[in-house]
Amino acid sequence: MSDKHMNLTECPTREEYPRPQFVRKEWMNLNGIWDFEMDFGKSGIDRKLYEGEGFTKKILVPFCPESSLSGINYKDFMNMVWYKREFIVDKVTEKRTLLHFQAVDYHTTLWLNGKKIGEHKGGYTPFTFDITAFITEGVNLITLCAKDDPREKFQPRGKQSGQYYSAGCDYTRTTGIWQTVWLEFVSESYLKEVKYYPNAAEGLLNVSGYVEGPIKGLSLTAEAFYQGKAMGRTEAVIQGKEVNISIPLNEKHLWMPGKPELYDLKFTLSKEEVIIDEVESYFGLRDISYDQEGVRINGELIYQRLVLDQGFYPDGIYTAPSEEALKKDIELSMEMGFNGARLHQKVFEPAYLYWADHLGYLVWGEYASWGVDMTDLSAVNVFLPEWMEAVSRDFNSTALVGWCPFNETWDKNGFWIADGKYMYGTRQEDSILKLIYDVTKALDGNRPVIDTSGNFHVVTDIFDIHDYEQDGEAFAKRFEPMNNGGETYVTFADRQSYEGQAYFVSEYGGIWWSDEERDGWGYGQRPASREEFLERYRILTTTLLKNKRVSGFCYTQLYDVEQEMNGLYTYGRKAKFDPALIKEINMQKAAIEE
Repeated sequence: MSDKHMNLTECPTREEYPRPQFVRKEWMNLNGIWDFEMDFGKSGIDRKLYEGEGFTKKILVPFCPESSLSGINYKDFMNMVWYKREFIVDKVTEKRTLLHFQAVDYHTTLWLNGKKIGEHKGGYTPFTFDITAFITEGVNLITLCAKDDPREKFQPRGKQSGQYYSAGCDYTRTTGIWQTVWLEFVSESYLKEVKYYPNAAEGLLNVSGYVEGPIKGLSLTAEAFYQGKAMGRTEAVIQGKEVNISIPLNEKHLWMPGKPELYDLKFTLSKEEVIIDEVESYFGLRDISYDQEGVRINGELIYQRLVLDQGFYPDGIYTAPSEEALKKDIELSMEMGFNGARLHQKVFEPAYLYWADHLGYLVWGEYASWGVDMTDLSAVNVFLPEWMEAVSRDFNSTALVGWCPFNETWDKNGFWIADGKYMYGTRQEDSILKLIYDVTKALDGNRPVIDTSGNFHVVTDIFDIHDYEQDGEAFAKRFEPMNNGGETYVTFADRQSYEGQAYFVSEYGGIWWSDEERDGWGYGQRPASREEFLERYRILTTTLLKNKRVSGFCYTQLYDVEQEMNGLYTYGRKAKFDPALIKEINMQKAAIEE
């Protein structure tokens, strides 16, 4: 650890507003230096750590204790950790005080002034406690316990390693708080959430809102602006907790990939003509549809030139060192000619989606499904609640083009080949995938849903495969029949079948290249030179671009992550190749664009 090696007061604290698409002026950032304790014996409750005594370390929130930025830098398993922080209330008012946690991995229990407030399970989505009844004038004490064991049967861990060391496709773990902690101050009645349903064809925005608290005498006003110019206004009397309104727009400015036109929004909640709540937001006017050819934005077929983004950082692990670093990853990707990313095995920070919206960068919303035993129906009880929270949190993102709750749902004990045939362990429970697909479609009927990326599909709007073949000729041979109206290439054809959907190669490449002299890996044999790398990249990518049936690709991956050295950038985000050379290949006209 720690304190003698790092001055925590000089480290970044992530001071930006943590919920950029739903902004209020009255809030307090609680990031910064907290007291911290590792509880290896899980005895903290017995020792009454929630009362605030017994803490021996300091940590910089919101960085996880495994990270160097946290000041702890402890890489071994920590199955239980504790946090403590004080805040001061000058005067207790009639305002409600909401305590928000953007993400804590995994099972959180919260105390305020020694009194238990509540719990939350799930390491990737925000949760809130109304602490109004528990705060006092003067000093208030927050204590938090986070239980986290990525080796448990039903704990979603994504790419966090279940072994002591990072290995293969798994990397350094994240325990406890890893996104912003903050206070928000609202009236007794306030606008709790909104959902946007843009209608680009008609030039209007439909809004579904939810009001918390008494509704008598309330009205809601919604105003839209484009570059400061008024675009539309609607007012409605609140008749129930849910309110549905439409804002006709005076002018249509369509959001498209690479052309991120956005409108600003302002919501005003009034009680008997007195303003009691104001929220600022934004949205993009765009329609999403999909058919056998691919995904369409505002009716235009978009070839998805995507890259796999794992969302890891050398110094912050799961947490970017700054908002600028989140934006920079998108810019680095676009510099190489990609127009979007699979946000892989992780629910990314809201600030990332903010910049995707503002830069016109397509993203697929995923979840950290690895670690959940998909052969047991009990997995639903763990997976579904947080997945629903993730869909709700990111529903309004303009850039989010589709959902993919699972990735490579391998059977327990995987598969092997015997006598020329695939042999499988305990198979995935297909009904889980169908249920999650159905729930996702019920929550969002507009975006396409891929049930499980790569394998094994049960019901999916887009048929995707993963193929890491490194031989360009062999790779092209697999897809060539599709280019001539022939049979569709399907991986694991004994387990999944193509049913006429748009076809998406959502993982390929992974070509290994590094100038660093250290242990690592990538897919296939490492190229002997930069020229050989670029030629391999060209052949693989051009094969997909020029196939009339392929609607998009996703290259593995944007940057190296620890021992996995198949990124186009290093882990420190240094380009391995001239970005212009990669961009030239990626920006070739695709067959479906001709």
